[in-house]
Amino acid sequence: MRKLPVEEWDPALVEIARPETTTELERGLMRFFAHSPEIAKSVAALGGGLKVHRSLPDRMVELVRLRVAFHNQCRSCMAIRYEDALADGVSENLVCELETPKLSGNLTDAEKVALDFADAFATNHYAISDDTYHELAQHFSESEIIELGVTVAFFVGFGRLAATFDMIEELPERFQDKSIARIAPWNEDHVIVR
Repeated sequence: MRKLPVEEWDPALVEIARPETTTELERGLMRFFAHSPEIAKSVAALGGGLKVHRSLPDRMVELVRLRVAFHNQCRSCMAIRYEDALADGVSENLVCELETPKLSGNLTDAEKVALDFADAFATNHYAISDDTYHELAQHFSESEIIELGVTVAFFVGFGRLAATFDMIEELPERFQDKSIARIAPWNEDHVIVR
């Protein structure tokens, strides 16, 4: 698949995505989605809606995103850290605790439950049961559970698609090394802040 340069994007997509304010890496999948402008606009609306209308903490969403990125083995997803999450307390030390979240002393109970849900969704969604939702309900409202579910679905689906497109050329060298079959977002020396 060819990444479309901004000059070839539909003008309405350019208006929505505002590529002049982003780097090539930040344009990410949109460079591929631009082949189908109406789909690209819909994806941008969904992603933007999940960000703008979010009630879950930025910290929790970032931790879930990185844990899903690990399961997806999406190198570009693992290499990126979002500024709003950093401002909300995500540090590289905390990211390292995602290796064994149940053992973490720095993750909240709500974050651990959200990460358990994300793990199950990304690895064996059939394992999600009424008990899973009961556990989530101990920490989240029904609205927040829906938000978490849609957010995790977005990360799983689009992260897997991004992994298949192999967008690694703009990443730090460690994430470009294909001789490493399975990498993780924790214990990495270089990340990109967006």
